[in-house]
Amino acid sequence: MPSNDCAGLHTGLGPHIGQRAEQRKPFTLPRLREMHTRREAIAMLTAYDATFAAVADAAGVDAILVGDSLGMVCQGHPSTVPVRMDAMCYHVECVARGLARTSGTAMVIADLPYGSYHESPSQALRNAVALMQAGAHMVKLEGGGWTTDTVRCLTERGIPVCAHLGLTPQSVHALGGYRVQGNTADDASRLRTHAVALQEAGAAMLVLEMVRAQVAADITAALAHCPTIGIGSGRGTAGQVLVLHDVLGVGLGRTPRFVRNFLAEGGGIEAALRSYVCAVKDGSFPDDSLHAW
Repeated sequence: MPSNDCAGLHTGLGPHIGQRAEQRKPFTLPRLREMHTRREAIAMLTAYDATFAAVADAAGVDAILVGDSLGMVCQGHPSTVPVRMDAMCYHVECVARGLARTSGTAMVIADLPYGSYHESPSQALRNAVALMQAGAHMVKLEGGGWTTDTVRCLTERGIPVCAHLGLTPQSVHALGGYRVQGNTADDASRLRTHAVALQEAGAAMLVLEMVRAQVAADITAALAHCPTIGIGSGRGTAGQVLVLHDVLGVGLGRTPRFVRNFLAEGGGIEAALRSYVCAVKDGSFPDDSLHAW
Protein backbone atom coordinates (compact mmCIF):
# COMPACT_ATOMS: atom_id res chain seq x y z
CA MET A 1 0.00 0.00 0.00
CA PRO A 2 2.72 2.62 0.78
CA SER A 3 4.46 4.54 -1.95
CA ASN A 4 8.17 3.99 -2.46
CA ASP A 5 9.52 7.52 -2.15
CA CYS A 6 9.33 10.65 -0.04
CA ALA A 7 9.10 13.08 -2.93
CA GLY A 8 7.49 16.35 -1.95
CA LEU A 9 8.52 16.29 1.70
CA HIS A 10 10.20 19.38 3.02
CA THR A 11 13.97 19.40 3.15
CA GLY A 12 14.14 22.02 5.89
CA LEU A 13 12.04 24.22 8.13
CA GLY A 14 14.07 27.38 7.76
CA PRO A 15 14.56 29.83 10.65
CA HIS A 16 10.88 29.86 11.65
CA ILE A 17 8.54 26.99 12.39
CA GLY A 18 6.24 26.29 9.48
CA GLN A 19 8.41 27.97 6.84
CA ARG A 20 8.48 25.65 3.83
CA ALA A 21 11.07 24.69 1.27
CA GLU A 22 8.15 24.16 -1.12
CA GLN A 23 4.38 24.44 -0.96
CA ARG A 24 2.11 21.43 -0.62
CA LYS A 25 -1.49 21.09 -1.60
CA PRO A 26 -3.97 21.31 1.29
CA PHE A 27 -4.99 17.88 2.50
CA THR A 28 -8.68 17.94 1.59
CA LEU A 29 -11.12 15.10 0.96
CA PRO A 30 -10.46 15.21 -2.82
CA ARG A 31 -6.73 15.13 -2.07
CA LEU A 32 -7.27 12.15 0.24
CA ARG A 33 -9.10 10.30 -2.53
CA GLU A 34 -6.35 11.12 -5.04
CA MET A 35 -3.68 9.76 -2.70
CA HIS A 36 -5.71 6.63 -2.04
CA THR A 37 -6.23 6.04 -5.76
CA ARG A 38 -2.51 6.21 -6.51
CA ARG A 39 -1.68 4.24 -3.34
CA GLU A 40 0.33 6.98 -1.65
CA ALA A 41 0.61 6.25 2.06
CA ILE A 42 -1.11 8.70 4.40
CA ALA A 43 0.94 10.01 7.34
CA MET A 44 -1.12 11.08 10.36
CA LEU A 45 0.16 12.25 13.73
CA THR A 46 -1.48 13.53 16.89
CA ALA A 47 -0.88 17.06 18.15
CA TYR A 48 -2.59 19.08 20.84
CA ASP A 49 -1.15 22.60 20.71
CA ALA A 50 -0.27 25.33 18.25
CA THR A 51 3.50 24.87 18.15
CA PHE A 52 3.60 21.12 17.69
CA ALA A 53 0.81 21.36 15.11
CA ALA A 54 2.95 23.78 13.10
CA VAL A 55 6.04 21.60 13.43
CA ALA A 56 4.14 18.49 12.37
CA ASP A 57 2.63 20.30 9.38
CA ALA A 58 6.00 21.64 8.26
CA ALA A 59 7.42 18.12 8.54
CA GLY A 60 4.96 16.96 5.89
CA VAL A 61 2.27 15.30 7.98
CA ASP A 62 -0.92 14.91 5.93
CA ALA A 63 -3.38 14.97 8.81
CA ILE A 64 -3.19 16.02 12.45
CA LEU A 65 -5.39 14.12 14.87
CA VAL A 66 -6.41 16.08 17.93
CA GLY A 67 -7.01 12.87 19.79
CA ASP A 68 -8.69 12.23 23.10
CA SER A 69 -5.33 10.62 23.85
CA LEU A 70 -4.64 14.10 25.23
CA GLY A 71 -6.34 12.80 28.35
CA MET A 72 -3.38 10.49 28.92
CA VAL A 73 -0.41 12.45 27.52
CA CYS A 74 -1.49 16.00 28.46
CA GLN A 75 -3.86 15.56 31.41
CA GLY A 76 -2.29 12.52 33.06
CA HIS A 77 -5.38 10.31 33.14
CA PRO A 78 -5.01 6.50 32.92
CA SER A 79 -7.39 6.35 29.93
CA THR A 80 -9.24 8.57 27.47
CA VAL A 81 -12.57 8.15 29.27
CA PRO A 82 -12.37 11.31 31.47
CA VAL A 83 -11.82 13.68 28.51
CA ARG A 84 -14.65 16.21 28.09
CA MET A 85 -15.95 18.14 25.10
CA ASP A 86 -14.69 21.48 26.42
CA ALA A 87 -11.13 20.11 26.53
CA MET A 88 -11.43 18.77 22.99
CA CYS A 89 -12.69 22.09 21.67
CA TYR A 90 -9.91 23.95 23.46
CA HIS A 91 -7.16 21.80 21.96
CA VAL A 92 -8.72 21.87 18.49
CA GLU A 93 -8.72 25.66 18.66
CA CYS A 94 -5.04 25.63 19.66
CA VAL A 95 -4.06 23.35 16.78
CA ALA A 96 -6.12 25.33 14.27
CA ARG A 97 -4.50 28.59 15.37
CA GLY A 98 -1.05 27.07 15.02
CA LEU A 99 -1.78 26.00 11.45
CA ALA A 100 -3.32 29.39 10.62
CA ARG A 101 -0.18 31.15 11.86
CA THR A 102 1.97 29.16 9.44
CA SER A 103 -0.47 28.71 6.54
CA GLY A 104 -0.56 25.01 7.31
CA THR A 105 -1.98 22.47 4.87
CA ALA A 106 -2.61 19.49 7.15
CA MET A 107 -6.17 18.31 7.75
CA VAL A 108 -7.34 18.64 11.36
CA ILE A 109 -9.27 15.62 12.65
CA ALA A 110 -10.86 15.81 16.11
CA ASP A 111 -12.02 12.99 18.35
CA LEU A 112 -15.54 13.00 19.66
CA PRO A 113 -14.82 12.12 23.30
CA TYR A 114 -16.43 9.48 25.48
CA GLY A 115 -20.15 10.07 26.01
CA SER A 116 -20.42 12.82 23.39
CA TYR A 117 -22.08 10.68 20.68
CA HIS A 118 -23.36 7.57 22.46
CA GLU A 119 -26.86 8.85 23.26
CA SER A 120 -28.15 9.59 19.75
CA PRO A 121 -27.13 10.85 16.29
CA SER A 122 -28.53 14.26 17.25
CA GLN A 123 -26.17 14.40 20.24
CA ALA A 124 -23.28 13.45 17.97
CA LEU A 125 -24.30 16.12 15.46
CA ARG A 126 -24.41 18.82 18.13
CA ASN A 127 -20.94 17.95 19.42
CA ALA A 128 -19.47 17.43 15.95
CA VAL A 129 -20.65 20.93 15.01
CA ALA A 130 -18.83 22.30 18.07
CA LEU A 131 -15.58 20.63 16.99
CA MET A 132 -15.94 21.84 13.41
CA GLN A 133 -16.59 25.38 14.64
CA ALA A 134 -13.45 25.11 16.77
CA GLY A 135 -11.41 24.42 13.63
CA ALA A 136 -11.66 20.71 12.81
CA HIS A 137 -12.07 19.53 9.22
CA MET A 138 -13.25 16.05 10.20
CA VAL A 139 -14.42 14.27 13.35
CA LYS A 140 -13.56 10.78 14.54
CA LEU A 141 -15.67 8.36 16.53
CA GLU A 142 -15.09 4.86 17.81
CA GLY A 143 -17.00 1.64 17.30
CA GLY A 144 -18.97 -0.23 14.68
CA GLY A 145 -22.49 -1.48 14.28
CA TRP A 146 -24.36 0.99 16.44
CA THR A 147 -22.30 3.92 15.08
CA THR A 148 -23.35 3.40 11.46
CA ASP A 149 -26.50 5.53 11.75
CA THR A 150 -24.49 8.26 13.48
CA VAL A 151 -21.88 8.30 10.71
CA ARG A 152 -24.65 8.54 8.12
CA CYS A 153 -26.32 11.38 10.02
CA LEU A 154 -23.10 13.39 10.16
CA THR A 155 -21.94 12.81 6.60
CA GLU A 156 -25.35 13.58 5.13
CA ARG A 157 -25.07 16.95 6.86
CA GLY A 158 -21.65 17.74 5.44
CA ILE A 159 -19.47 16.67 8.35
CA PRO A 160 -16.65 14.35 7.25
CA VAL A 161 -16.13 11.36 9.54
CA CYS A 162 -13.19 9.13 10.36
CA ALA A 163 -14.35 5.86 11.92
CA HIS A 164 -12.31 3.75 14.35
CA LEU A 165 -12.38 -0.03 14.81
CA GLY A 166 -10.30 -2.64 16.59
CA LEU A 167 -8.98 -1.55 19.95
CA THR A 168 -11.28 1.34 20.80
CA PRO A 169 -9.72 3.07 23.84
CA GLN A 170 -13.01 4.58 25.02
CA SER A 171 -14.24 0.99 25.50
CA VAL A 172 -11.12 -0.20 27.29
CA HIS A 173 -13.06 -1.34 30.35
CA ALA A 174 -15.49 -3.38 28.26
CA LEU A 175 -12.62 -4.89 26.27
CA GLY A 176 -10.78 -5.89 29.44
CA GLY A 177 -7.68 -3.83 28.69
CA TYR A 178 -5.55 -2.85 25.74
CA ARG A 179 -5.79 -6.12 23.83
CA VAL A 180 -5.17 -7.09 20.21
CA GLN A 181 -8.39 -7.41 18.21
CA GLY A 182 -9.37 -9.79 15.41
CA ASN A 183 -8.02 -12.92 17.06
CA THR A 184 -10.72 -15.31 15.85
CA ALA A 185 -12.43 -15.84 12.53
CA ASP A 186 -15.68 -14.52 14.01
CA ASP A 187 -13.97 -11.38 15.32
CA ALA A 188 -12.28 -10.78 11.98
CA SER A 189 -15.57 -11.22 10.12
CA ARG A 190 -17.33 -8.83 12.48
CA LEU A 191 -14.65 -6.17 12.02
CA ARG A 192 -14.84 -6.49 8.24
CA THR A 193 -18.67 -6.29 8.28
CA HIS A 194 -18.55 -3.17 10.45
CA ALA A 195 -15.88 -1.60 8.24
CA VAL A 196 -17.90 -2.10 5.06
CA ALA A 197 -21.02 -0.72 6.74
CA LEU A 198 -19.13 2.37 7.93
CA GLN A 199 -17.79 2.94 4.42
CA GLU A 200 -21.30 2.69 2.99
CA ALA A 201 -22.54 5.12 5.65
CA GLY A 202 -20.07 7.67 4.32
CA ALA A 203 -16.94 7.35 6.49
CA ALA A 204 -14.02 9.00 4.70
CA MET A 205 -11.30 7.19 6.66
CA LEU A 206 -11.06 4.28 9.08
CA VAL A 207 -8.52 3.92 11.88
CA LEU A 208 -7.67 0.29 12.69
CA GLU A 209 -5.99 0.06 16.09
CA MET A 210 -4.16 -3.05 17.27
CA VAL A 211 -5.89 -5.31 14.77
CA ARG A 212 -4.04 -8.41 13.63
CA ALA A 213 -1.97 -7.44 10.60
CA GLN A 214 -3.56 -9.90 8.18
CA VAL A 215 -7.06 -8.92 9.30
CA ALA A 216 -6.20 -5.23 8.84
CA ALA A 217 -4.84 -5.93 5.36
CA ASP A 218 -7.97 -7.88 4.46
CA ILE A 219 -10.21 -5.03 5.65
CA THR A 220 -8.12 -2.54 3.67
CA ALA A 221 -8.56 -4.62 0.52
CA ALA A 222 -12.31 -4.89 1.11
CA LEU A 223 -12.83 -1.12 1.18
CA ALA A 224 -13.01 0.52 -2.22
CA HIS A 225 -13.01 4.18 -1.24
CA CYS A 226 -12.36 4.41 2.51
CA PRO A 227 -8.60 4.35 3.25
CA THR A 228 -7.52 2.64 6.44
CA ILE A 229 -5.08 4.22 8.90
CA GLY A 230 -3.23 1.73 11.06
CA ILE A 231 -1.82 2.00 14.55
CA GLY A 232 -0.27 -1.25 15.70
CA SER A 233 -2.01 -3.05 12.83
CA GLY A 234 0.88 -3.76 10.47
CA ARG A 235 1.89 -2.15 7.22
CA GLY A 236 -0.99 -3.45 5.09
CA THR A 237 -3.11 -0.36 5.74
CA ALA A 238 -3.34 2.76 3.55
CA GLY A 239 -1.60 4.93 6.12
CA GLN A 240 -0.33 5.16 9.69
CA VAL A 241 -0.96 7.25 12.78
CA LEU A 242 1.04 7.54 15.99
CA VAL A 243 0.79 9.60 19.14
CA LEU A 244 3.27 12.48 18.96
CA HIS A 245 4.74 11.70 22.36
CA ASP A 246 5.45 8.09 21.31
CA VAL A 247 7.27 9.26 18.18
CA LEU A 248 9.47 11.42 20.44
CA GLY A 249 9.93 8.75 23.10
CA VAL A 250 8.43 10.81 25.93
CA GLY A 251 5.29 8.85 26.86
CA LEU A 252 4.30 8.51 30.52
CA GLY A 253 3.35 4.85 30.36
CA ARG A 254 4.66 1.67 28.77
CA THR A 255 5.55 2.19 25.12
CA PRO A 256 3.78 -0.22 22.75
CA ARG A 257 6.24 -2.49 20.94
CA PHE A 258 5.07 -1.33 17.51
CA VAL A 259 6.14 2.27 18.28
CA ARG A 260 9.44 3.62 16.96
CA ASN A 261 11.31 6.40 18.75
CA PHE A 262 12.27 8.66 15.84
CA LEU A 263 13.87 11.26 18.10
CA ALA A 264 16.43 8.70 19.29
CA GLU A 265 17.74 8.56 15.73
CA GLY A 266 19.09 12.09 16.13
CA GLY A 267 18.56 15.46 14.48
CA GLY A 268 16.06 17.07 16.84
CA ILE A 269 12.27 17.19 16.97
CA GLU A 270 11.66 18.60 13.50
CA ALA A 271 13.94 15.99 11.93
CA ALA A 272 12.27 13.21 13.94
CA LEU A 273 8.84 14.15 12.61
CA ARG A 274 10.15 14.38 9.05
CA SER A 275 11.72 10.95 9.48
CA TYR A 276 8.40 9.56 10.68
CA VAL A 277 6.58 10.95 7.64
CA CYS A 278 9.23 9.62 5.27
CA ALA A 279 9.18 6.18 6.91
CA VAL A 280 5.40 5.99 6.48
CA LYS A 281 5.62 7.14 2.88
CA ASP A 282 8.38 4.72 1.86
CA GLY A 283 6.91 1.78 3.79
CA SER A 284 9.79 1.30 6.24
CA PHE A 285 7.42 1.97 9.14
CA PRO A 286 5.87 0.04 10.69
CA ASP A 287 8.21 -2.91 11.01
CA ASP A 288 5.95 -5.96 10.99
CA SER A 289 8.66 -8.06 12.62
CA LEU A 290 8.00 -6.13 15.84
CA HIS A 291 4.40 -7.34 15.95
CA ALA A 292 3.59 -10.52 17.80
CA TRP A 293 0.26 -10.73 15.96
